[in-house]
Amino acid sequence: MPLVVLCGLPDSGRSRRADELQTALEAEGRPVTVVRDADVLGPGGPAALREAYTDPSREKALRAALKASVERGLGPRSVVLLDSLNYIKGFRYELYCLARAARTPLCLLYTLRPQPRAVGLGDSPAQVGSSTHSWRPGPAASDPLEESSEQGPERQAKGFEATQRPKALGPEGRPGCGVVEDGAADGWELEQIGGPGTTEPGSQEAAPDPSFPPELLDALAQRFEAPDSRNRWDRPLFTVVGLEDPLPLAQIRAALFESQVPAPHQATQSQPLSSTNFLHQLDQVTSQVLAALLEAQKTAVPGDWLTMPGTTERLLFTRPLSMAELSRLRRQFISYTKMHPNKENLPQLANMFLQYLGQSLH
Repeated sequence: MPLVVLCGLPDSGRSRRADELQTALEAEGRPVTVVRDADVLGPGGPAALREAYTDPSREKALRAALKASVERGLGPRSVVLLDSLNYIKGFRYELYCLARAARTPLCLLYTLRPQPRAVGLGDSPAQVGSSTHSWRPGPAASDPLEESSEQGPERQAKGFEATQRPKALGPEGRPGCGVVEDGAADGWELEQIGGPGTTEPGSQEAAPDPSFPPELLDALAQRFEAPDSRNRWDRPLFTVVGLEDPLPLAQIRAALFESQVPAPHQATQSQPLSSTNFLHQLDQVTSQVLAALLEAQKTAVPGDWLTMPGTTERLLFTRPLSMAELSRLRRQFISYTKMHPNKENLPQLANMFLQYLGQSLH
């Protein structure tokens, strides 16, 4: 079943959004599995969570445990919600590969706090001055060119860039939540959220998590890698600000249950197992070719064509080759051939190796 990856700092309301999404999906009769840091850390409480994100080795172990829990939860029955910081894009890419290998849809829900904190209290480069873009309904029909000429730098200080005149408000006249899409829709405008001075009037700010002291929040914010919809592993990307914006439930449903599942590729598929006999013959044949080549070049002059025993291919001799260089090329050939094992190639391994050497040396 689909995977929803939640991303955001501890005080962005991420866990409350996960509970809200879980409630909405379960109300539709869809079983939901929520994976959180506390589920894999055990009975350590806030202290264990604080230590995990303070010590790099423990944090790495925590990510591995989260990934294993997600992999176990990906099945034909339940939707998996991963409620964790997920602030490292490399880890999000691993989750993307995991979902693609399981042939299940994935989407990312990015939570932002409504107001930037003062410097030293966990300012996030990903949330303050962020370049994350979101499609949100415009507040009123107005000419963006006239407003930009009248307001000048003040307009830019709010992190706002109008690209299309809004034609209508969202449902019930309220601004909707941020949804990153590739194309523009009628009545929508591109808004850069989280810039300096960005505030949401009347919005609530999530209470600080006691597990994360200010100095740890500051450290996490410094190394936070905000999701970007231009990365394939970060889309579809849905962005919500504070606790006032409603969740984009309709868009999330469409992404999870109506979108086409991307086909797995070489990076997300297990390599076929090769037989022991194939690997043994590959190692033996390449070793024999190297030994014959080193012996033949002792009496060869540049321009000669070298012939190896048991091969029909010839190698043009241009310069003496060292054992270290030939061993490096042999390891490369073995690594490539192991990724594409084929018993039909066994009689041609020596010729294939000579062809590889000839292409690599010229």
